[in-house]
Amino acid sequence: MSPRSASVNEELRRRSRERLLQATVELVSERGYEATTLGDIADRAGSARGLVSYYFPGKRQLLQSAVHRLMHRTLQAALEREPRTTDGDELLARAIDAILGLARDQPLLMRTHMAGILQADGFVRCPEQQHLAELLRDTVVRHGSPDVDTDYPLLRALLMGAVFAVLLPGAPMPAGALRGELFQRYGLAWELGVPPGDEPPDGTHARVDDQAAQETRSARRPTQSK
Repeated sequence: MSPRSASVNEELRRRSRERLLQATVELVSERGYEATTLGDIADRAGSARGLVSYYFPGKRQLLQSAVHRLMHRTLQAALEREPRTTDGDELLARAIDAILGLARDQPLLMRTHMAGILQADGFVRCPEQQHLAELLRDTVVRHGSPDVDTDYPLLRALLMGAVFAVLLPGAPMPAGALRGELFQRYGLAWELGVPPGDEPPDGTHARVDDQAAQETRSARRPTQSK
């Protein structure tokens, strides 16, 4: 029997890593972080226990990569869903709704993820995080930012802050109110993306004021020389 090619081995490693990431999301969502062991993850993924340590230095790093993968895949699906669009406002609205939607739909998982980032080990840079960053950065570009290096980190920080506010134990902020603040900041009409209801919170008008929206769009476009 001839040995497997390098490309076949690489694909097998990729699939094995993907199964571990998916198993981590499933188990932490079901049981919580402390009740989930690396052995549990390996068993759910159908992998040898040693493979977990081969791909990831520890459980915290594995969890961050797993959540970043979930965020990346969720965001990509939102940006590419039908009807496909190149409209910058619609794409940014979809991005905001996708991230806030994860906080709503996966509160235990996302709360655990945020807590891990705030611990001593901090933020883990991994391929999944890089994919997520590329999608968000591209969305900022498509939205017409004249200064992506400033606007992308700001959007990332605002989204992280909104997720934290939704998940804050004992004093959570309503996701709809946070969505409204973000949409107002970026001059987005309420009905873009996936609105949580027919009207914004407090009965305010469903569209951003046309003049304010135009001013926001003008401010983010670079001045064209004549």
